[in-house]
Amino acid sequence: MFSLPAGYLADRLGCRRLIYLAGLLLLLVATALFAFGRSILVLIVARVLQGMSAAIVWSVGFAMVLESVGKEKFGEALGAVYSFSTIAELTAPILGGILYDAVGISAVFAIAMGITSVDLIMRLLVIEHDVAKDNMDSNESYLSGEESESASHATENEPLLPRDVEIKYKVCGDTKSWLRAMPVLYCFRNASFLMSMMTSFTQAMIISMFDATIPTEADTLLRFSSLQVGLLFIALVAPCTIFGWFCGRLVDKHGTKYISTIGYGFLAPCLALMGLPSLDVIDRNIKAIVYCIVLALDGVGLAIINLPGFVEASDVMKKYEAANPALFGDHGCYAQLYGFNSFFFFSGLTAGPLVSGFLKDHLGYGGMGIRFGIASAAVAILSYMFMGEDL
Repeated sequence: MFSLPAGYLADRLGCRRLIYLAGLLLLLVATALFAFGRSILVLIVARVLQGMSAAIVWSVGFAMVLESVGKEKFGEALGAVYSFSTIAELTAPILGGILYDAVGISAVFAIAMGITSVDLIMRLLVIEHDVAKDNMDSNESYLSGEESESASHATENEPLLPRDVEIKYKVCGDTKSWLRAMPVLYCFRNASFLMSMMTSFTQAMIISMFDATIPTEADTLLRFSSLQVGLLFIALVAPCTIFGWFCGRLVDKHGTKYISTIGYGFLAPCLALMGLPSLDVIDRNIKAIVYCIVLALDGVGLAIINLPGFVEASDVMKKYEAANPALFGDHGCYAQLYGFNSFFFFSGLTAGPLVSGFLKDHLGYGGMGIRFGIASAAVAILSYMFMGEDL
């Protein structure tokens, strides 16, 4: 829930640095409470602060990425971000376990606080996008001659959007004060924007379904230990890491409509195959191999669907901003946008284990996979219908 006010404050204040640093400081405090807390209340407070920090850092961080690289390379940049994030998610539990066994819990939290401190220092060294842009503009104006000046006048007179597109995204009539305070709400009138939020919700549900069911299924079917279950996740996570950057380039090159459609369409049969290792026709000696292959295919699908919804929401937002510059302000509303995206994503992370647990209890692991596959196929169809408008 905190992702929404975090995005609002970042856009209203116009200073990404201050909000981002606040998020990192909250993470430092939360980590310290985890390290030294001895009561349930302290641990709950630490967990709440940790969630608040994640909401701030992700919402503001993605806004900073878009401002830095632009829309043309946004997918590629996000692909790299998600790849490094996946590597961290994969290696952190392993390193944490090794440190815990070797030197105890204090060393684990000490290293976590050290990494956060390094992140905080690096953020202090980053030049704000607006400051860098102002410096570049002043240098260009100083070096430009009459020819470039006349060319710039011609460029300034050209509309940012084609006339028919501008009319479609133009906000007309009187606007209420609360809508002026959060202009991103206007984007929810757009079918592509709504679809992008739906894909984020669905993607998060699928991810959390894996997190909730792989350990129990591996224990029931394969009698795996905790370490073996952790290694089993490599089959799912590795494709996301390897193909993340490449899929981001595909989104930039071919658009969100086709990549999202292909991704969810590919993922549908892969999810339906999740019950395959439990079938009696599969020899017990190769059940683990078959399960790893199915998880790897699902990982490829997750790599493909990782970005289209996020990039689509940013694209729609940019069109509304170009058509209504006065309403969206000088700094835009991208932190608000990613705050809403985080809200839908974390809602999916919450719903995924509940839905998957219910389906697994009543229909079995294979039946659960089939239902999630059907949902993925439905999202593929809706993505083709509503995402990536042909304007």
